[in-house]
Amino acid sequence: MPKRGDRVAPPPGPGEWDLRYGDSSAVEGWEQLCSQAPGPALAAWTALRADPRARSQRQHPLKGDFATRSVGGRLLDQWQYEITGAGRIWYCIDDDRRVVHLTLAKVGHPRQTD
Repeated sequence: MPKRGDRVAPPPGPGEWDLRYGDSSAVEGWEQLCSQAPGPALAAWTALRADPRARSQRQHPLKGDFATRSVGGRLLDQWQYEITGAGRIWYCIDDDRRVVHLTLAKVGHPRQTD
């Protein structure tokens, strides 16, 4: 079973971003999203590897207290990708290393933002 810091397989291709689990709870959440919504999960995975800063109705930066998060001792911008009506991925972008850290993956809407 993958753990925090492991790659969300497979490795990136040329010009793509590396996706990594930024939190151990994101591992289980990602697996649940992939089993319950495989098509949208693949679309999110593809979008994040191509351009994690692309803005759309589904993909945007978080605001307020959730706008940044510390990952590995570095304060990074935190974004959200809406997988389904309620399913979400939160992720932090490390521009220097071209790494996207999945910090939250949930089938249901995150309670933190209610």
